[in-house]
Amino acid sequence: MIRQTRPSYTPTVQELRALLYSADLGTVSAAAEALSLTQGAVSRSIRTLEERLGVRLFHRERQRLVLSDAGRALVRDARDILDRIESSARMVMAFGGGEDVLRLAVLPTFATSWLIPRLAGFSRRHPGIGIDLAEALAPVDFDDSPFDAALQRVEMARPGSRVLPICPENLIVVASPALIGDAPMTPAELLNWPLIQQSTRPELWSDWLAAAGVAPFGQLRGPRFQHFGMVIAAARAGMGVALLPDIFAAEALAQGTLRQPCPQVLAGGSSYALIRPAQTRAQRSLDLFSDWLQEIAET
Repeated sequence: MIRQTRPSYTPTVQELRALLYSADLGTVSAAAEALSLTQGAVSRSIRTLEERLGVRLFHRERQRLVLSDAGRALVRDARDILDRIESSARMVMAFGGGEDVLRLAVLPTFATSWLIPRLAGFSRRHPGIGIDLAEALAPVDFDDSPFDAALQRVEMARPGSRVLPICPENLIVVASPALIGDAPMTPAELLNWPLIQQSTRPELWSDWLAAAGVAPFGQLRGPRFQHFGMVIAAARAGMGVALLPDIFAAEALAQGTLRQPCPQVLAGGSSYALIRPAQTRAQRSLDLFSDWLQEIAET
């Protein structure tokens, strides 16, 4: 026996808006007024939804509309869908008619410490190209994301990606002068202080200490934070000694809010890089951005 299935149906934005406003306001008349539509238009949208989906979305109780179980499920998803559409529309409008928009996934601290302070130079050179930055702590799947490229560490590139190294990662020890004073320290003396750790890269302190010839006794003590931006803030606040890429610590060192008590530097074994999909359409804006990155990385 062949079971008949109802043809799939994708509601329109107008139908979803009619559903949401009717659910929130409780009557068709109130929804129609809020949407600047006639009551008949709102009623038709709801009726079409119910007929095409094959379920009752509302019950009437004392002249008010009350959502059914199916209606509550649809309203939850409809609200999310419309919010995402509105957010996307606002994002596009924010670029003010720019010819191109580059959507870039970035490691947050690399963006705030290195990229953004230089980004105005790219905008002055290429005013017709808009930039949309979003943080990404995990490797980017370009087949399942809106990003044109990513600025992350080389090892985060997925197989087959095109990778342009920008700058190496050199790890240095820093701390607040208010915490440790002005005297230099040996690597072994660092173990007397809380060691601020990055939770996404917990091996960094062990690697640095091993390279410095120090065998830590027991478990390292100190607070843990998700990314380097938090580590920098914690070090400035005197919460312990931090291990940071030198490009992230440069501003705080120049300002004197952090100091480097040990001269040892550990090469991180990786570089920060522009990562692009292996197969991509010709995108002049991304090529120009890549050329600009190479240029400023060499200066």
